[in-house]
Amino acid sequence: MLTTLHTAYTDTRAGDLAWCLGKDALPALAVLDVEVGDARGLRAKVEMRLLGASHQVLVDTGRDSGCSETVACLPGSQAPLPFGVARRVGGWDYEFAARIETLSQGSFAGRAQELLALVADHPNGLAGTFPGDPHAFTAMLVQCAEGSVRWRTWHAYPQEGRLVTTRTRVNALP
Repeated sequence: MLTTLHTAYTDTRAGDLAWCLGKDALPALAVLDVEVGDARGLRAKVEMRLLGASHQVLVDTGRDSGCSETVACLPGSQAPLPFGVARRVGGWDYEFAARIETLSQGSFAGRAQELLALVADHPNGLAGTFPGDPHAFTAMLVQCAEGSVRWRTWHAYPQEGRLVTTRTRVNALP
């Protein structure tokens, strides 16, 4: 699903992003609820949320306390976006990785179009573009495979030529 986010572009720099686990649902500009499952019998309800300041993912398998990830410009947060995290959180094993790429203007525009096309028509994808620049966007894609729920996100900063990519995997513990 592709939508235009009707708000001012809050994230002005890739370096402003922060990460946290366990945050309650924040006000969202767009939400996509999906149910995912795999051949091993794992089923999960996933709520993908585009915020005025990036993204939030809420996962519920109905068996445990759930998992909440937020990557956003959070008021009062001074912690930078980590490049890698592995933790046991409640009933979950959680793994997170982030990467920041700097691209030329032409490469950035091409990559932005490619990512928006990938996510826009995917049944488990949500992307929102910000007014004023078609390459300013946040996009998310979720899947369930091999006993885990996985998602990828992309946060585009065309004014810097920077693209922040995250990958997350959570495994529900038995």
